[in-house]
Amino acid sequence: MISKAILKEFQKIVGKEKVLATEAATMSYSYDGFLDKPVKPDVVVQPQQDEQISKLVFLCQKLEMPMTIRGSGSNLSGGAIPVKNGCVISTSAMNKIKQIDYTDMYAVVQPGVITKTLADNVERNGFFYPPDPSSMSISTLGGNVAENAGGLRGLKYGVTKDYVMGMTFIDSDGNTVKTGGKTVKQASGFNLSGFMVGSEGSFGLITEIILKITPRPAASRAMTVDFDDLNKASQSVADIIAAKVLPATMEILDNYTIRSVEAATSIGLPVDAQAILFIELDGHPAHVDDDFAIVQKICKKNSGNIKIARSESEKNKLWQGRRKALSSLARVKPTLILEDATVPRSKIPDMMKKIQSISKKFNISIGTFGHAGDGNLHPTILTDRRNPEEMKRVEKAIDEIFDAALELDGTLSGEHGVGIAKARYLEKELGKGTILFMKKLKKGLDEKNLLNPGKVGL
Repeated sequence: MISKAILKEFQKIVGKEKVLATEAATMSYSYDGFLDKPVKPDVVVQPQQDEQISKLVFLCQKLEMPMTIRGSGSNLSGGAIPVKNGCVISTSAMNKIKQIDYTDMYAVVQPGVITKTLADNVERNGFFYPPDPSSMSISTLGGNVAENAGGLRGLKYGVTKDYVMGMTFIDSDGNTVKTGGKTVKQASGFNLSGFMVGSEGSFGLITEIILKITPRPAASRAMTVDFDDLNKASQSVADIIAAKVLPATMEILDNYTIRSVEAATSIGLPVDAQAILFIELDGHPAHVDDDFAIVQKICKKNSGNIKIARSESEKNKLWQGRRKALSSLARVKPTLILEDATVPRSKIPDMMKKIQSISKKFNISIGTFGHAGDGNLHPTILTDRRNPEEMKRVEKAIDEIFDAALELDGTLSGEHGVGIAKARYLEKELGKGTILFMKKLKKGLDEKNLLNPGKVGL
């Protein structure tokens, strides 16, 4: 609880209506998509201008009050929730697309712009913003940058870091920092844009982002392929990549997920299939046709049953199965834990086998789906957190999933970030020296540890 005098200081900066301090108003800001005991912020503020954020940071420094910057709260690793009460700075009111330049192919946005809003705007003009996290209809671009969000198109088009040309942010002292710009090449000063991407709010509060856009592909074709053996599906993914074909998207669902989606939606998925691949190729029409033929040949060789979308509406219908995966699994049991283990593409078959083995070993339900083309799998554990004995098995299973990913030269997180959820595992992946270096950076740039404390192991 903060005093009325301090509350008035916040209100002077952003206006009375943009300050929330009652328990009812602030409680929802203690949650994101990560299961953890909530910590309620003392105050939530909703600035509309860069200058207001600078003043808020200066005030919080004076009060030694922790700050957590937050977009839509769709984060899955606890990166957008406070761990020490303090102030949540919400970017929801900073949601303007300030400029779209189709000649030089960039967009300038505020951090609160919804990802899909930008994507839809440029698509209407024949352009393309490729990063497409599954939460793109609600996630913000500022949050995407802070977490280095990926998406279904990561295989061919990369992730958020590949589209950030520059940004403006406020540092821990309230100073405005500009980095990068609107030119394709820029070598002036440090690459602070790269430093900020994926930093989870540990070093500054982003107020403006310059993002690259590209011309929309001329053609696309899609198919689903179901298999009677998960290993054959996984092998098909590796074979397609080995054939030098890069689909725009290549997604996988295992049998548990297939059955869960069909039970929830009745869209006609083959419930006896052990796995389904959802594959879409795009680019020049002739190139798409050539690659499409190669993909079909590989899938048939691995005993896949192919269904081709003959129209845009059929393509959208095919993709419903993938889009409904998470929400369908969430219906199965009271608690869903979505993980984010990622391995090199060639090692997907090995990782899928290990996940199945871990599920059997600990007698827990795991539905696996994800971005098979870039190795980013989402083993999704269905459990009930009210069952302490089962939750102990779940925790051991998560440990082994992460160990398996690292043994296969993978990573703890492909796109969800570290946040609170994976902080304790980070040294195992990066090493003690790296963690010490990160802590030195944090200490030097945020001496009092007020910017999103407790995240990324900092």
